[in-house]
Amino acid sequence: MINETNKIKNDSESKLIRKRRDRSNFLKLMSKDKTAIIGMVIVVAFLGWSAIQGLLEYLSGYTGYSYLSYILLPSNPFHTVLADRLLAPSSKTVWMWFGTNFEGESIFSRMLYAMPRDALVSVIVVFSAIAIGAILGIAAAYRGGWLETIIMRLTDSFLAIPALILVIAISIPLRATYSGVILGLSIVWWPTYTRFFRGQVLRVKNMDYVQAAKINNVKPRNFFIKYLFLNSIDPIIAYAALDFGNVILTYSTLAFLGIGLSVPIPELGAMASNGLQFLPADWWYSFFPGISILIIVIGFVLVGDRYQDLINNRIDY
Repeated sequence: MINETNKIKNDSESKLIRKRRDRSNFLKLMSKDKTAIIGMVIVVAFLGWSAIQGLLEYLSGYTGYSYLSYILLPSNPFHTVLADRLLAPSSKTVWMWFGTNFEGESIFSRMLYAMPRDALVSVIVVFSAIAIGAILGIAAAYRGGWLETIIMRLTDSFLAIPALILVIAISIPLRATYSGVILGLSIVWWPTYTRFFRGQVLRVKNMDYVQAAKINNVKPRNFFIKYLFLNSIDPIIAYAALDFGNVILTYSTLAFLGIGLSVPIPELGAMASNGLQFLPADWWYSFFPGISILIIVIGFVLVGDRYQDLINNRIDY
């Protein structure tokens, strides 16, 4: 009995080692695929820039030195020059690459200034959804019974209503602020992850190494993290990589509708919306913010799609 238990334990550890090897080979896989490289470059550039610029904006607010928030930008994104309003894109100077808006502000600088907020929303919403989904999904699958019924009926109730409508309904009573939109998105984004975790745990909970862990009285925390959560997470990571783009697109749609940040703080969706009234003559006003959202979403889609191929063994490396 002891030898059999040790064998099952070793099989479990071998499986985890193989999974770590697969993840470590992800970058090797990406280097062999041109579309994957493009996706990774977009994602790394977006998140890297957002982290650096976001830190500078935080330090600017904390220290009171406003210039820190635009020290790396081509120009001050809030510098208004009415004589320069609605200038077409030009290669003469960096701040003119994407033209100017109706107030004469650099569209390129304002786009760079806005990106950290899109990145922060996506990170908070996706990770909070994974956390909530893991707790509810694992509890529903492992405990079953009345607890599973309640959790899954609640999940179905959220999924029955479009997420965008729910976020608007939640955000408006919170005065449709930036934090209100983040809270609204976090509240409505977990149901899909709950279903994923439930399905994965239902698949792994009766496997030999999980049963061996129960027989050996593994500590509850280690049991749920090591044997249930970690053995369920791979396909969810792939979906989450895609979902970052979904969150950014939804957030940008809310900003396009005027929900979220208030003027003069720039946001990509709001910038695209503000430029609609100047189409088609001043096309750059809406075009560049809109195309940047599309590029960012495509980057996450390419990365998530390749990771999905990897964990499903549809490709060799």
